[in-house]
Amino acid sequence: MDNAIHNPKTLPITEWPEEDRPREKMRSQGKKSLTDSELLAILLRTGIKGASAIDLAKAILRQTNGRLTDLARLEVNDLQSNHKGLGLAKSVTILAALELGNRMLKENSENKEDIVHDSSDLFHYIAPTIIDLPHEEFWAIFLTQRNKISWKQRIGAGGLTQTTVDLRLIFRAALEHNAVALAVAHNHPSGRLQPSQPDKELTQRIYEAGKILHIKLLDHLIIGILPSGQKEYFSFADNGLL
Repeated sequence: MDNAIHNPKTLPITEWPEEDRPREKMRSQGKKSLTDSELLAILLRTGIKGASAIDLAKAILRQTNGRLTDLARLEVNDLQSNHKGLGLAKSVTILAALELGNRMLKENSENKEDIVHDSSDLFHYIAPTIIDLPHEEFWAIFLTQRNKISWKQRIGAGGLTQTTVDLRLIFRAALEHNAVALAVAHNHPSGRLQPSQPDKELTQRIYEAGKILHIKLLDHLIIGILPSGQKEYFSFADNGLL
């Protein structure tokens, strides 16, 4: 959560001490020294009538309780409808910067040789793809004999609480990519990570189908963002459900 800015609201940023202005502070103290609202203010460049760039940045962050992940889920209209005077250029700039950050995470996960040793490896591989989606998606991850990830594929997408999954799609893709093992994962936008009874039944069906084809189901992850903002997961394998 962002810290409060100590500068008086009555003064425009141009009249603040130079070391307290976001741009000058970044130059002299480094980017890590800036709060979320100060970084956002740099993107905004200027404020709106009656509010400095810092004030506007704080108001935007309050819209999602300071959670940048939730802010990244918004669309341009979501920002503009909640902040009178916020123009298209500022709204687009904010969301573009957040999307670049999200793509960087995905790029990092895709550019390394991915060997799965445990549930944590799976989580760090697939989380950037689905963790911040506003709806559920179900993905399968296919592995070689050495437990190296060879392919991932979206199997289904649904609403806020459920996704339809076709087992034929999972194992057709597994055979096409010569997988000897697989893992599956889906996100819970609500942040509640405990598996439902349908989650358990689906996992068992995938496990049993894999036994027939000699393709081992290594794990099923449920991924989400807790109310605290922490990114977390539930592993069926780690909890003795596989």
